[in-house]
Amino acid sequence: MNKGKLIVFSAPSGSGKTTIVKHLLGKEDLNLEFSISAASREPRGEEEHGKDYYFISLEQFKKHIKAEEFLEWEEVYRDNFYGTLKSEIERIWALGKNVIFDIDVAGGLRIKHKFPEQTLAVFVKPPSVDELKRRLKQRSTESDDKINMRIAKASVELATAPQFDTIIKNYDLDTAKEEAYQLVKEFINK
Repeated sequence: MNKGKLIVFSAPSGSGKTTIVKHLLGKEDLNLEFSISAASREPRGEEEHGKDYYFISLEQFKKHIKAEEFLEWEEVYRDNFYGTLKSEIERIWALGKNVIFDIDVAGGLRIKHKFPEQTLAVFVKPPSVDELKRRLKQRSTESDDKINMRIAKASVELATAPQFDTIIKNYDLDTAKEEAYQLVKEFINK
């Protein structure tokens, strides 16, 4: 199997990583395909199974864990699991493409650890925790309790930034998108 590169984008919720990843997916010269994560939760808003996530039951998720079918997985919140199925990476590599991840920091670091030479691990840093909170509130997709949980988690996630290959400071989205494009292009072409 032809193994391509692995491009990991991690950040606290609201940092802009999903917007940056979507921007990069639109750049044909990067030959990227999005790694769809599995999740043991219900879809939110406009999310679609097989496009945004593979939504599977908690019981099914645990079966995949037991069978060692995940490249990485984590219980992000109680009974709320996320992970990357090995079959997803194989599917993308079979297409001859490079894999791009929009993934939490623990999962991103696990992938980097398993494939150190093939992986570019990028941490997207928000301007501040206050700005992060403002962005999460602006989304209007979650309760104040959920937002506060995400903010508490963000402090822990921000401390992991130095473990990544590079940090993009997302103070200005257009600048962050361009910086991400240049980084990924250089990594893929080396």
